[in-house]
Amino acid sequence: MIEVGSVLVHEDVVSENFICNLNKCKGACCLEGDSGAPLNHNELAILDEIYPKVKPYMTAKGIATIEQEGTYVTDFEGDYTTPCVDTNKECAYVTWENGITKCAIEKAWEEGAIDWKKPISCHLYPIRITAYPEFDVLHYDRWSICSSACSFGNEHKVRVHEFLKGPLTRKYGEVWYTELEEAVAGI
Repeated sequence: MIEVGSVLVHEDVVSENFICNLNKCKGACCLEGDSGAPLNHNELAILDEIYPKVKPYMTAKGIATIEQEGTYVTDFEGDYTTPCVDTNKECAYVTWENGITKCAIEKAWEEGAIDWKKPISCHLYPIRITAYPEFDVLHYDRWSICSSACSFGNEHKVRVHEFLKGPLTRKYGEVWYTELEEAVAGI
């Protein structure tokens, strides 16, 4: 583990290679899993607030799911997540472009309709955060649907934390990311 401020980073986050390869996986991480994307408590009000502006970017099935279940739900473990269409299938916020999943929230952000990009868990994937009262632990979530991302990362020699520089900076700040890079250089 690497300690950077109040964050513990598993070594595989800085040693394994990864670059999302949407042309291969088609965004399967937004379509599969046991539940929707994990949400922080502070993201719940944001989802409620932005939903009217995100709705025009969503699919009819996604809208129907949100209208029935709400902008977020509680999963089987009692954690807040995005709702899923057809029980544990695609995220209700999924939309499609050229056969590849796209986040309706991110699409609304790209077009300037909202000022929030998307849930941090989505932005940071394949890093997952385990939050404790005193510190966070970052770990690399290995999933077979990301095998093409691992190959692509190996081909280009881009490590997980490098690929996710923007999201990590969004979550912890530029100073924190610089300290992470310095810690990695010292290994």
